[in-house]
Amino acid sequence: MNRLPRVGRQLGPAAIIAIATFLAYLPALRGEFIWNDSDYVTAPALRSWAGLVRIWTELGATEQYYPLLHSAFWMQYHVFADRPLGYRVVGWALHVLSALLLVAVLRRLFSPLGSTLSAEAHKPRFSGELAAWIAALLFALHPVHVESVAWISEQKNTLSLAFYLGAALAYLRFDETRKAAPYFAGLVLFIASLGCKTVTATLPAALLVGLWWKRGRLDVKRDVAPLLPWLAGGMAAGIFSSWVERVYGHAVGPDFTTSPTGRLLVAGRSVLFYLGKLVWPAGLNFIYPRWNIDPADGRQWLYPAGVALLGVALWLLRGRWRGPLAAFLFFTGSLFPVLGFVNLYGARFSWVWDHWQYLADLGPIALTGAVLASLWRRLKGSIRFLGAALFAALLGALGMLSAAHARMFVDDPTLYHSTIALNPGCWMAHYNLGLIWSQTPGRLDLAVAEFRESIRLKPDLVEAHDNLGNALLRMPNGLDAAIAEYREAIRLDPNYYRAHYNLAFVWSHLPGHNGDAINEYEIAVRLQPGSVQSRDNLGVALARVPGRLDEAIEQFRAAIRLDPSFAGAHNNLGLALSQRTGRLQEAVAEYRSAIQLDPGFAPAWYNLGAAQYRLGKLKEAEEAFREELRLSPDDPPGQKALAFVRQRLGEY
Repeated sequence: MNRLPRVGRQLGPAAIIAIATFLAYLPALRGEFIWNDSDYVTAPALRSWAGLVRIWTELGATEQYYPLLHSAFWMQYHVFADRPLGYRVVGWALHVLSALLLVAVLRRLFSPLGSTLSAEAHKPRFSGELAAWIAALLFALHPVHVESVAWISEQKNTLSLAFYLGAALAYLRFDETRKAAPYFAGLVLFIASLGCKTVTATLPAALLVGLWWKRGRLDVKRDVAPLLPWLAGGMAAGIFSSWVERVYGHAVGPDFTTSPTGRLLVAGRSVLFYLGKLVWPAGLNFIYPRWNIDPADGRQWLYPAGVALLGVALWLLRGRWRGPLAAFLFFTGSLFPVLGFVNLYGARFSWVWDHWQYLADLGPIALTGAVLASLWRRLKGSIRFLGAALFAALLGALGMLSAAHARMFVDDPTLYHSTIALNPGCWMAHYNLGLIWSQTPGRLDLAVAEFRESIRLKPDLVEAHDNLGNALLRMPNGLDAAIAEYREAIRLDPNYYRAHYNLAFVWSHLPGHNGDAINEYEIAVRLQPGSVQSRDNLGVALARVPGRLDEAIEQFRAAIRLDPSFAGAHNNLGLALSQRTGRLQEAVAEYRSAIQLDPGFAPAWYNLGAAQYRLGKLKEAEEAFREELRLSPDDPPGQKALAFVRQRLGEY
C-alpha cells in the first residue's frame, strides 16, 4: 500500500508527457505516407510468412538490413495495411515510451551511490526525480525530434531508442546488484536495438560515460570488463552496417568521395550544427543545404577547432563539475556514426539531418534537466513560482514549434514545397516534385520545370535526365528532346539501366531503328538480367529480324522463367512459336496460359483464334474471336476475322 502514492506521482507526469506530445504531433498523425515510407512499410513481396523469413535471411530484401525493424513493420502491415494513421500512432507511442524510459534511466544515474560501492560519495545537488522528469519533457516536446517521430520511415529511430534505453536500464540494474539476469536482459535488448538501427552500437561507451560521471572514475574489472562483449558486438554491427550501406544502399560514387581532412571538417561543423539546433531550434528543415567542403578554406577549420576547444575546456572543468564533459562525450560519441567518417546514403542530400541527432540529444538534455532541477532547489517563495511559470512557457513554446514543424510531414507536396522554401537549392525536393507532377494529370509542364530545375542545381543527376526524357516524350514535339536526355543520362552513367531501357523503348517504336532498340535492350539485360520487361521487349525486337527468331524465343522463355505470371511474355512466345513449322499447338498452349493469367487480355484471345483457325478448329476460333470482340468491340481486325470464320462455318 505504501507504493500507491509513488505510483500516483509517476502517473501524473507520464500522462502530461503523453497528452502534450499527442497534441504537439496531432497535425502529423493525420498525414499520409511520405517520400521513402514505401521502402519501409512492408513491400508486397515480403508480406507473407516466407517474406518474413526473407527479411531476416536475404540482404537487399529490405531498404536496410534491420531485420527486427522490418519485422515490426511486417506486423504493423497485417494490422494497419496501407493506412498511415496506425504507423504514425505507433511512432508517437514509441517516442512517449522512450521519454518514460529516459526517466527511469536518469533516476538511476542521478541517485546517490549505494553503500556497497567503494567509490567516492556521490550526492547530487538536485532532485534526481525532478531532473529526470524535466529531461523527459524536454526530449518529448523538442521540435528537432519531430522528423524522427512524424516520418514513418524513422520508426528505426523511435523503436531502436526504446530498446536502447531498456538495455541501459537493465545494465544499470546489473551494476547495482551484479546479478546475471539483468545483465543478460540488457544484452538481449541491446541486440534488439542493433536490429533496428546500428547507431545504438554506441550504448556500451555511453554506459561507461554515465558510470564515470556517477563515480568520478572507472574500474577496469568492475566497469569495463562486463561491457567488453557489448563493445565487440556493437563494433561488429557497425562495421557490417557500413558495408551494407555501401553495397546495398548505394552509398558510393562522387557524392561520397571526400578526403579524410574533408570528413574532419564535416564532423566539426556537424557537431556544432546539431548543438545549435538543440539550443535554438529555428529554421528546422527536412533537407538542409549540403555544405561545400574545402580544406583550403581556413575559415572551415574554425568548426573542428571550436569543438576541440570546447572539449578541452570541459576537460579542465571536470574536477569541479564533470556533468558538462559527460554530456559532451555522450553527445559527440553518439553522433560519431553520422558525422561523415562512414558513408551514409542520406549524406548525398545533406551532411546533417534532424533525425541523426535524436539519440545524441539525450546527453545535453539530461544535463539541462540536472541544471534546472538544481536551480529549482535554490529558488524560494514567489521566485520559485516564477521559475515554474517560465518552464511551463518554455514547454508550451516547444510544443507549438513541434506542432508547426509537424505540419511539414503531412504529405509529399507539402514536404517538398516547405523544404524548398527554406532551402531553394535542394535538388532532391525539386526532383521529387517532378516525379509527383509527372504522375498527376494536367501537371506535365510542372514536372518538366521541376526536373529541369533539379538538373540546373545538380547537372550530373542521372535520374533527373532520365525522367525528364520520360516527361518530354509525353509532350507534343518532345521526341528529339527526350532522346537527348536519355543519351545524356547514359553519358553520365553508362551503367544506368533505366536510361538504356527507355531509349530502347523509343527506338523500338521508330521506323528504321529496330537495330538500335536491340542494342539498347541487350545492354539493359546485361545490366539487369532479372528485368522481365527488358527481356520480353528484346524478344519482340529480335522477332522482327529475319533469322533471329530462336533468340527471341529464348528471351521470352527467360522472361517467363523470371516471372511465370507475366501474361504478355506467354502471348509473345506464342506468336514466335506460331511462326515455326509444327509448333502451332505449343503456341496455343502459350496463348491459353496468357488468358488464364489475364482473362481480359484481348490480344491473346485474337491470337488464339488465329491459331485455332490455322489448325482447322473453326468453332474454337469463332469463340476466341467473339471473346476478343467482347473485350475490344471496336477492333476492325477482330470484326473481320470473326466474320470470315462465321462465313467459313456457314459453308459446312
